[in-house]
Amino acid sequence: MECDLDTSIPDWLIEHPETTGVFSELGLDVSCGGKSLEYVALQKGLEPEDVLAKLRRAVESDTSSNNAGSSS
Repeated sequence: MECDLDTSIPDWLIEHPETTGVFSELGLDVSCGGKSLEYVALQKGLEPEDVLAKLRRAVESDTSSNNAGSSS
């Protein structure tokens, strides 16, 4: 599943548990009743695209960390 601004925060957490820290850092309600990332960010006064970029960096960072330990 490709997570984006229309994805609910619970779905983000299911697909990418490594984003939990970003949600905590930004003070976003992870039990938002299935509201979209964009909606919750706007309600918190945050720029949705900035929040999305932070989440994607967290996912990429976790993917890089996992790949760094594997050898081919």
